[in-house]
Amino acid sequence: MDYTYHYMSPLGGMTMASDGEALTGLWFDGQRFFAETLSSGHLEKALPVFHETVRWLEEYFSGRIPDFTPALRTRGTAFRKAVWETLLLIPYGRTATYGEIAKRIAGQSGRKRLSAQAVGGAVGHNAISLIIPCHRVVGADGRLTGYAGGTDKKALLLQLEREHSNTDTAPLSSSHGPGSMPVESFSFRSTRSASLPDRKRGE
Repeated sequence: MDYTYHYMSPLGGMTMASDGEALTGLWFDGQRFFAETLSSGHLEKALPVFHETVRWLEEYFSGRIPDFTPALRTRGTAFRKAVWETLLLIPYGRTATYGEIAKRIAGQSGRKRLSAQAVGGAVGHNAISLIIPCHRVVGADGRLTGYAGGTDKKALLLQLEREHSNTDTAPLSSSHGPGSMPVESFSFRSTRSASLPDRKRGE
């Protein structure tokens, strides 16, 4: 049985999903692939993991870096899970390119190469937005590319992190606890180098 809970964020409504123990989904309402991993029979219910996720979101949208992570359980193929696990290594205030992620996973799996497009497909199907930070993945030239929640939200999320992080000293390591992979070969960049669109006057 799956359970859901609704949260109103500064960027619009969000729907959480859980199997009763861990967070299995976190989507912006109406985004692409919305509720893709949610079973057809589900109930809306307040669960401890939802309260913890709300606390995480409140911290994040307040411009603070949460020092905890709700229990997560991803649903997908082994390849997609490998991509999502790699996304957890991208620290707050930093970005990585699809090509960098492809190169890392190819090296870990013994492949000669892996296409950035394949990584892009897995990133797009990430069901746990923000906590698994698919918004921190950018194009090879640093430009914003497709984001299931919309590139307008992606720009605002990167702007938030750019304004509230010290990217000159941000550690190149994951803060998501045990099981995270080493980051020696990852070339993270500051969100200051991402090509964010100019915000219109009055926004």
